[in-house]
Amino acid sequence: MRTASRIAQVPPYLFAQIDKKKAEVAARGVDIISLGIGDPDKPTPKNVVDRAVAEVQNPKWHRYPDYEGSPQFREAAAAFYQKRFGVSLDPKKEVLALIGSKEGLAHLIWAFVDPGDVVLVPDPAYPVYKTHTILAGGTPHIMPLTRENNFLPDFTAIPEDVARRAKLMFLNYPNNPTAATADLAFFEEAVAYCRKYDICLVSDSAYSEMTYDGYVAPSILQVPGAKDVAIEFFSLSKPFNMTGWRIAFAAGNPEAVAALGIVKTNTDSGQFTAVQMAGMEALLHTPQSFIDEMNAMYTRRRDIAVEGLRALGFDVRKPKGTFYLWVPVPQGQTSAGFTETLLEKAGVVVAPGTGYGDYGEGYIRLALTVEEPRLKEAIDRIRQHL
Repeated sequence: MRTASRIAQVPPYLFAQIDKKKAEVAARGVDIISLGIGDPDKPTPKNVVDRAVAEVQNPKWHRYPDYEGSPQFREAAAAFYQKRFGVSLDPKKEVLALIGSKEGLAHLIWAFVDPGDVVLVPDPAYPVYKTHTILAGGTPHIMPLTRENNFLPDFTAIPEDVARRAKLMFLNYPNNPTAATADLAFFEEAVAYCRKYDICLVSDSAYSEMTYDGYVAPSILQVPGAKDVAIEFFSLSKPFNMTGWRIAFAAGNPEAVAALGIVKTNTDSGQFTAVQMAGMEALLHTPQSFIDEMNAMYTRRRDIAVEGLRALGFDVRKPKGTFYLWVPVPQGQTSAGFTETLLEKAGVVVAPGTGYGDYGEGYIRLALTVEEPRLKEAIDRIRQHL
């Protein structure tokens, strides 16, 4: 049996490796506290669950769904963007339902990238941007995200010949894994840059609703003329605690939406309509107070973790978005080595920064997805085993 040569170019998926190692340690009887994967620990809102239960029983939805998403879900997505961002979207041409934003991001690369094409990929970043560029035969050009530049890419550092060959640029703010945030002025700069070089600008907006200390994340589609070059991916996973439901949507440039639709309709058959109806319920009828309460909870957890880690000597910033902390490792340690030490000696799972790219070396990522007592215990274990 001979697999495609492209498979050898792609490393094993980070969180699959973490789960395997976590299981090995847990099998020895170690009590594991997992701060590794960004999976909300609270349930989906009751109104969404109740709506899903009712819709699952509707035999109308027991057949193939609409390939591009049900009209109701796409209309709900457009209504949400109008209310939240003041952005008008045509639900028929500028919105596409996804089976989670991960698959949409991956499939968009296949819609745009021919072998040898360049994709502008931030580093560190969500691994899908780079791995699917490689799988599609494209060439990732790394845009370093450094602490000195507040984990924003420097567009002026991209060589002219690279910019002219680029098909896509990926941005993700609030950012995974660094928890950095961006303002509308930065998005305006990105839109102008991509318009100049005829690049499709991809905004991964999975964490736009998870913000703190008065910061409100913008949509890139708020930039005047952004729909000329930009497509944005909005996931229901994090704001509505719906990671397992696999429901999201892409919105923006109609040509990009249509190209993504061609790949998807030839690859999958769409998300179960009952799940889309639950997604519609989340977008239109979940009260803002639910998101506010979740953000207040994550703010408390963030403050506990930041203060605890600073007391141990870690130079960690207090983020205004996501539910992650991007923590420099102790001097003389590597990301992978410190991650393994925390798991083996403290029973605490974190993600090594190098799992997100070469520029993640020297960092670990903590996900604030455990209750406060367990979070405090994790900090105490780190203190004991440093």
